[in-house]
Amino acid sequence: MNKRSPKPTDIKLHQLSKVLEIGFNSGERFDFPCEYLRVFSPSAEVRGHGPGQEQLQMGKENVNIEDIEPVGAYAVTLKFDDGHDTGIFSWETLYDLGVNYQQYWEEYLMKLKQAGYLRKVPDA
Repeated sequence: MNKRSPKPTDIKLHQLSKVLEIGFNSGERFDFPCEYLRVFSPSAEVRGHGPGQEQLQMGKENVNIEDIEPVGAYAVTLKFDDGHDTGIFSWETLYDLGVNYQQYWEEYLMKLKQAGYLRKVPDA
């Protein structure tokens, strides 16, 4: 990881609203819906073991994070309530997911539509 890459200054899990809030030392703050983090998990289950092996995640509208575990000084593992806990989210990955949220989310929604999946409104 680049030494100049922004690093989190605080991480807050809001389980009722299913949002993970992360502030970075660059001054930027991102609110990540748990569903977004789950469907973009950097795990082999989601991304595969190489290009073209990605698995479209469906039915994750109501997923929540149960626990956050540090991985050294460079990442966290998010434990989701659907049993998924193998993605290691580096600070660089989280920052990228925050900066590119709109683009990534729109692409994900388009892939769901192309797959014929009707996304359900998450529980409030």
